[in-house]
Amino acid sequence: MRIVLLGAPGSGKGTQATLLRERLKLVHISTGDLLRQARTEGSALGLQAQAAMDRGELVSDDIVLGMLEHRLSQPDIGAGITFDGYPRNIAQADALHALLAKLKLPLQCAVLLDVPEATLLSRLADRAKKEGRVDDTPETIKNRLKVYHDQTEPVVGYYQNLGLVRKVRGEGTLEEIYARVAAAVIG
Repeated sequence: MRIVLLGAPGSGKGTQATLLRERLKLVHISTGDLLRQARTEGSALGLQAQAAMDRGELVSDDIVLGMLEHRLSQPDIGAGITFDGYPRNIAQADALHALLAKLKLPLQCAVLLDVPEATLLSRLADRAKKEGRVDDTPETIKNRLKVYHDQTEPVVGYYQNLGLVRKVRGEGTLEEIYARVAAAVIG
């Protein structure tokens, strides 16, 4: 199984990716984790990423794609993959699609965690309090949701055009949401 989890910040992508990893033994791929690991290992891509971050820049899509290609070449990938938080825009979706085709690992579905905006705002504010995220003010949370709507939400349409989107209601208990995600993924 090769899955992309889609949804706004606070929709539960990371939580559901963790549950898919634990229960279905899928490899959870988070680009943030890949960046941290590459920096720690001091790989060539990690050093390039670190240099960009030291300059206060975003890590380029080419560097992230190189890290993804390296990770996807590892033997544990055969069991299946869940992409969490990537792709974040149409260019990244195109690049990921091409990379997966090259590696003969085509995506099988894109699960959209559908959560009303009021619930997202409440979840993000609660998470900011619980995790001590002082930078997650109501203003920054609203900005993150605006960036999602402007840049990432069009990725849903990209995957809809490929016939891959499975929309899941992302409200309820963790177990209820997971049951809906698993049903969407497994069929």
